[in-house]
Amino acid sequence: MTAESATEFRNGAAGRLGASERSLKTDPRTHPGLVAALAPVGLGDLSSAPSVSFRSPRAELLEFAAAVESGSEPLFEALNAGLPEVEGVASETHTVTGPDGHEIKLYVTRPEGVQGPLPAVYYIHGGGMVISEAAGAGYDRWRRELAATGLVVIGVEFRNGAGKLGPHPYPAGLEDCATGLRWAAAHATELGVSNIVVSGESGGANLALALAIKAKREGFLSTISGVYAQCPYIYGKWALDGEGLPSLAENDGYVLNRDTMQVLAEIYDPGSANIDEATCWPSRATTADLEGLPPHVITVNEVDPLRDEGLDYYRKLLAAGVPTAGWMNMGLSHIAETLVRAALPDVYAANVRGISGFAHSLR
Repeated sequence: MTAESATEFRNGAAGRLGASERSLKTDPRTHPGLVAALAPVGLGDLSSAPSVSFRSPRAELLEFAAAVESGSEPLFEALNAGLPEVEGVASETHTVTGPDGHEIKLYVTRPEGVQGPLPAVYYIHGGGMVISEAAGAGYDRWRRELAATGLVVIGVEFRNGAGKLGPHPYPAGLEDCATGLRWAAAHATELGVSNIVVSGESGGANLALALAIKAKREGFLSTISGVYAQCPYIYGKWALDGEGLPSLAENDGYVLNRDTMQVLAEIYDPGSANIDEATCWPSRATTADLEGLPPHVITVNEVDPLRDEGLDYYRKLLAAGVPTAGWMNMGLSHIAETLVRAALPDVYAANVRGISGFAHSLR
């Protein structure tokens, strides 16, 4: 960071607050390895506004989300092409029946030849609660990388707000996550599991945080030994005006476009009908919701529009007396510590160590 940019940051004028035309690739805070990795796929430039708004007809919103989803997996593959296979782990699939009779797949990955019981990470994938699937190659690799550190990793295939696994707005996805967690806890001996940490990034972090609140309310909190949430997306359209969340304007268009996040919020929570419900938008959690929850880790990224949502939740947890650790990944955009494993191997490895170490510390 130059002396000029450091002065801007201290004065609250970092990112686009200091220069509206600034982009991720021209922001002096951005990790140079990230700039190089994103250049070939065009993500270093300001992201475009979506072709729809949250006020658009629902059919158009769902069509937009499906198009975004179709481009996501090829993007992940392009960013991590040529990586060697993760060896020494094995995977199996379990199918759980939800309360209304639908099937929920759980992808369980464990180290080969290791005697249990082992700590488990119950992993909830990102995508704004609206797109992507646990079966995708990128998320499969992430589970295998974590499992290689001596964990049982359970990926839950929940119903999405849109895309191939949609359209199912809140609370469908959260209910699936709860059903899968309860099944995993009930079959802990069979799975070789000692304790379960719930983890996710972005929309998956929303569901991870919401799942802990739901578990407390419904009496199954003992199934969760800890929560590890990365770059949580937890405000919904309540954050539209950006009051108290300067990162929304400071880093707008840095991979994530603020207007796109409002579209995803409308798809997940039509008409903001649940804007004050903490299990839909955890930013609305009260002290009573949070008191007595298990240890949490909240991580945020410096040049992510969602940075300040995570920071706000971190402070709420501390105020409620929840054992909580938190840190900021400097120079990184939204979930870059997971998204660009090939270009940022040291950052990626530190991320894996952080989650694995947390899970092992609670066994």
